[in-house]
Amino acid sequence: MRLYGLKTIGALLLLPLTLLGGCLSIPEDAELMSRYFPGEPAPALRFTEVHGRQIHYAEIGDPQLPLVVFVHGTPGSWTAFAHFLKDPELLKVTHMISVDRPGFGKSGFGHWEKKLEEQAALLEPILDLDQSGRGAILVGHSYGGPVIARMAMDFPDKVAGVIMVAASVDPDLENRRWYHLMAMMPPFRWLTPKPLLTANEEIFPLKGELKEMLPHWKNLKMPITVIQGGKDNLVNPGNPAFVERVATNSPKSIQLYPEISHFIPWSQPQLIRDAILKMLPEPPVPSNR
Repeated sequence: MRLYGLKTIGALLLLPLTLLGGCLSIPEDAELMSRYFPGEPAPALRFTEVHGRQIHYAEIGDPQLPLVVFVHGTPGSWTAFAHFLKDPELLKVTHMISVDRPGFGKSGFGHWEKKLEEQAALLEPILDLDQSGRGAILVGHSYGGPVIARMAMDFPDKVAGVIMVAASVDPDLENRRWYHLMAMMPPFRWLTPKPLLTANEEIFPLKGELKEMLPHWKNLKMPITVIQGGKDNLVNPGNPAFVERVATNSPKSIQLYPEISHFIPWSQPQLIRDAILKMLPEPPVPSNR
């Protein structure tokens, strides 16, 4: 009994690390800017209202350039992709936006949305910020992967490409883990920080949401890149095979790296940067006339 209690305490202490990464508080804007963009051009922090809800996002770059939209996992915030918003190579050729998903950061913190269809609808106005006329390239990590997949399904004319990074998209591989169940029970529920509790709650309906998406994969026609680590202990490395199987009408690039873990945006950001650059439209060829 004593050993079981110690294991439970240890699991609780590790829960912030084993869930899908993110911040446990909402710092003030000035603190965020000084932390992530010291002495550098910083993104503008903005809100848009959708269906009576405020969606918060960070934006940087020339709006006339191709739009790249980053969508974080659970828990998390726009800062999960802050280092991409100051990448010199990307700043030259893209207009970038990183969002707080509904229920996270300053997008109605704690008021999460269980329907992927509704999350996609709440993020649709971000797609309308594209002024290049080419549509947005969507980048989603972990839980952000199924969110951007749903956005592409529901708004295909506004999406130029999809980059899913360690994404949970196969309903057959989406299973609740013991610590998800434990976190929902008293007294653990009372002790779990709110961002982790929100993350845990939105994971529960995900399997059913992914099943609802099954008929729509074949309708996708834009390029899809999947980046997955073989040593991912949070998202099953079998997910890329699912995308290969169901997205039958999309040109696909499946990238499986056997030695990489779940946290690709931080450990291997160059993989995402390269995927974005490859998905950008070719610049026009100058005329000789």
